[in-house]
Amino acid sequence: MVHKNIIIDVADGIRLHEAANIAREMENMDCSCELIYGDKRLNAKSQISIISAGIKKGSEVTFECDGDDEEKALAKLVEMASEGFKK
Repeated sequence: MVHKNIIIDVADGIRLHEAANIAREMENMDCSCELIYGDKRLNAKSQISIISAGIKKGSEVTFECDGDDEEKALAKLVEMASEGFKK
């Protein structure tokens, strides 16, 4: 299992477009992928799960991946976060 804390630096937080991009990238990874926000554990492969959390700019989230592709998935999430979760 690998994890990394990230501060969300997207102007409007994680909304529909960003959540769709995260879910699209993570759905092909051979591992579980979660976003931890406060006391919520969100399935990073589910756009609806991500959107439902209401993650705002400046919020701290933890990306947690566990499985065969965990390193690859975490690296992709960190890369996406640095680019504002754009495709």
